[in-house]
Amino acid sequence: MNKSIQRRDFLKTSSVLVGGSLLSTSHTMKKIAPKPGEIVIGHNNYKFKVIPNWGILDAGKNPVNDCHEMVEDAKGRLFLLTNETKNNVLIYDKSGKLLDSWGHTYPGAHGLTILNEGGEQFLLICDNTRHQVIKTDLKGKEIFKIEYPKETGVYDHPHQFVPTETAVNPKNGDIYVADGYGANYIIQYDAKGKYIRHFGGKTNDYDDNLFNCCHGIIVDTRDPKNWTLLVTDRVNNSFKRFTLDGKFITRYHLPGSFVCRPNLHGDHIVAATFRSGDGNWPGSGYIQILDKDMKVVSTPGGSEPIYKNGILQKQHKDDENKVFIHPHDVYADSDDNIYVAQWASQKTYPIKLERIG
Repeated sequence: MNKSIQRRDFLKTSSVLVGGSLLSTSHTMKKIAPKPGEIVIGHNNYKFKVIPNWGILDAGKNPVNDCHEMVEDAKGRLFLLTNETKNNVLIYDKSGKLLDSWGHTYPGAHGLTILNEGGEQFLLICDNTRHQVIKTDLKGKEIFKIEYPKETGVYDHPHQFVPTETAVNPKNGDIYVADGYGANYIIQYDAKGKYIRHFGGKTNDYDDNLFNCCHGIIVDTRDPKNWTLLVTDRVNNSFKRFTLDGKFITRYHLPGSFVCRPNLHGDHIVAATFRSGDGNWPGSGYIQILDKDMKVVSTPGGSEPIYKNGILQKQHKDDENKVFIHPHDVYADSDDNIYVAQWASQKTYPIKLERIG
């Protein structure tokens, strides 16, 4: 849910001023009872109807492999990133109709951020295989590349750099790169791709300053006086909060949830959990919705979030739910629809959800 999602800022002001209605507890939409055969998922005031067959294309002409990310541009077009090089980027309208496609040179396409710069929009693509972050325009023209960060002094060769996600500070354009599949550093650059600093690194433990798969990152703008970074620590089932210059603040533990990335929408965080339990259960993913206090309020596709003495109990996939396999990203469009892109999920197209309560 991310009309105001920072990691996809599609207007400099949108991450601060737009959105929130989808997940607002004062949501005024009429609650609609599901019809026979319809699938409804979620908990409390955050329940959603699964819309069948959205965005399914002719796989012979426009195939997908892993569907990693979705963003929306200022024209309301939805950009889907897949690591299928016949068409790395598929552009949909809201009805699921294909408008355009491009991209044949991103075999490791993984992370996708949309940003505004001088009234024009651009994309940042993290490519695992190319070991690069690539800035393009919305038609696919490459503007510049961020190579492996040798300036840090902690990388010996390009293949140690395996970026998974970026976030952009809408005030100054600074780019934060999460090296989630590589050395697990967060590397900060200016808007032109010039190195500023890095922090983090790899751990197999619960060290506050280090990560075990820093898979996703956003600039959290919900407190207008105190913007921070929210970073995934996926193997440790957590989000971690840092200052914008990389100083650790706090951790939010989501036991049982191997969460991919935080998405900011109004006062809420929404994230895809690609697996649950101990992480060895294929097909066990679901969605997490957290309120402004970072408390889980709904888990579409998963077990109900239960707190005991203020501590979230371990969660798992809803055994009766067959909607998701491995959710990798969640996106909420400007009409408050939700789209779920999935990894390693039999080359399925995104799943659309419609809120009903």
